[in-house]
Amino acid sequence: MESKEIQALKQVRNELTRFMATNKFGLDEMNTKLNILKEEFQYIHEYNPIEHLKSRIKSPESILKKMARKNLDISIDSIRQNIKDIVGIRVVCSFISDIYKISDMIQKQKDIKVIEVKDYIANPKPNGYKSLHLILSIPVFLSDREDEVFVEIQIRTIAMDFWASLEHKIYYKYNGKIPDSLTMEITEAATVANKLDLKMEKLNKEVNHIKIESSIEDEDFFYLQVNEDKIHLPNSFLKSFLHEKWESGRNK
Repeated sequence: MESKEIQALKQVRNELTRFMATNKFGLDEMNTKLNILKEEFQYIHEYNPIEHLKSRIKSPESILKKMARKNLDISIDSIRQNIKDIVGIRVVCSFISDIYKISDMIQKQKDIKVIEVKDYIANPKPNGYKSLHLILSIPVFLSDREDEVFVEIQIRTIAMDFWASLEHKIYYKYNGKIPDSLTMEITEAATVANKLDLKMEKLNKEVNHIKIESSIEDEDFFYLQVNEDKIHLPNSFLKSFLHEKWESGRNK
């Protein structure tokens, strides 16, 4: 017969397994939502605001270390209440305007609850760090219950991500004690990255303006892109839809 201690350990293991699996399911659901937005933009708008996605789940060891740093009780309920970034997704965009566009689309989804928004773009950290952080809650439907999973999403530009990755490496190389001279250079580099973002944003607006003016004359206007296939749309076919739209508008 198993001892009470072994039975208790098995129960704890099963609870942790279910907890980590549920967080993994929450990550899968959020990734699916972001990939749908990514593909929708590619099909409909012929432009993809999401350059790439990177996701992770904190390991049990990392969770326990964070609980210890915060001097919190070690239990599943305590972890649920106090640690909101077990599931993390980084969304990297080309332009600053894309960040707010994606954030808005995510927050408008009916099954997503917004817990917290931290705008480090409008209000950068002292070292120059910029990013938009969202803490969201998403439902996960299991065989016998519905669980709530918290997801942290960081949305930033390529320039912001490049700077943040280098700053992170430097921080850990110096064990968190970066020399003042190097701190100044890191902050200056953040200013340079911000200027690049603003310049690219301006160029993007100019390109979009030119694209709108020339889109009707472009022969690609008469093609529908689905995956790798291009489907030709005859002019008469498009006009019939346009005629139908005008007629329905008139009858309203």
